[in-house]
Amino acid sequence: MSDEVSAPDSHACPACGAPLASRLTVPAGEPGDPRTYSLARCEHCGTAVTEGEPPGPESYETGIYAPRPPRAGRAVGRLQHVAVKQPIRLLRKAGVGPGARVLDAGAGAGRLVAELAAAGFDSGGIEPSTRGAERAAAAGQPVLRRSIEEHADAGLDAVVLWHVLEHLDDPRAALERVRSWLRPGGVLLVGVPNVASWQARIAGPCWFHFDAPRHRVHFTPPGLEAALTRAGFEPPRLHHLVWEHNPGAMWMALLSRLGMSAGFPFHLLKRNVNARPRDLALFALGVPLLPLALIAETAAGALGRGGTVAAITRTGANYGAGALQPSCLASARSTES
Repeated sequence: MSDEVSAPDSHACPACGAPLASRLTVPAGEPGDPRTYSLARCEHCGTAVTEGEPPGPESYETGIYAPRPPRAGRAVGRLQHVAVKQPIRLLRKAGVGPGARVLDAGAGAGRLVAELAAAGFDSGGIEPSTRGAERAAAAGQPVLRRSIEEHADAGLDAVVLWHVLEHLDDPRAALERVRSWLRPGGVLLVGVPNVASWQARIAGPCWFHFDAPRHRVHFTPPGLEAALTRAGFEPPRLHHLVWEHNPGAMWMALLSRLGMSAGFPFHLLKRNVNARPRDLALFALGVPLLPLALIAETAAGALGRGGTVAAITRTGANYGAGALQPSCLASARSTES
């Protein structure tokens, strides 16, 4: 990380509960937002928190979330279809079998809900944004327009929080609520960006996954483990090779070091940026770096430094909510996916 300075902060880390003791500054995730945002970092687990008020609902209806088709839509759709298989494989590895009741909390347009149903699961979803819920309804997916705080459930076999937890100011409260929906021994699958990743270090403040101010909590693997166990889940098994965004984000990290605007290829696909000649030139010249980015991200994942970390955990009789207070410095158990 760069631009980090020592500064006292009275807030507690939402992951492990330790003090937030330093700050760094990052640009906005939207190219049209000229502001910068301050992130406070935990002195123990390294998790960071976006300071200031959270963005309003409109931030999930505009910009990269605006209802317009991306460039190269067919190719993007094929990649998404392949990438969405990984959460299903992780659920299966955790023993969640066909017919199990699975809820995707933060389902967006319902892509994972549809794939879960096709794989034989009894799937449903909730999604707080109007746009996402409307797209899911148009596709015939059973996704309710509802936030985690508004939803109630019981007896679920599994819940998926795939790139959801980083958007919440109080992830522990959300995790405790999700835990109440699960049957004893029920499975939780969480996927979040890893602020301790190689790509985050390479890109510095321009890391694609900072996405300030929408991303509120920026987890490290020890921070994610602490958040889960403090919320009453068993110590998780972590997977560091997550394919949905990671190779592309590593590629963008490398190009950012060369002077390209943060996340430019992604925003170009989303029709969300005015292309400057310099960015277009670096984009074209950077295409040969794609294999290097894939190799680098694969190596990063194998060493526990992948750009996204996926955690599989479950409820258990000995893990009442808030009963376990582990050290956020404990190392997370890791496996490759």
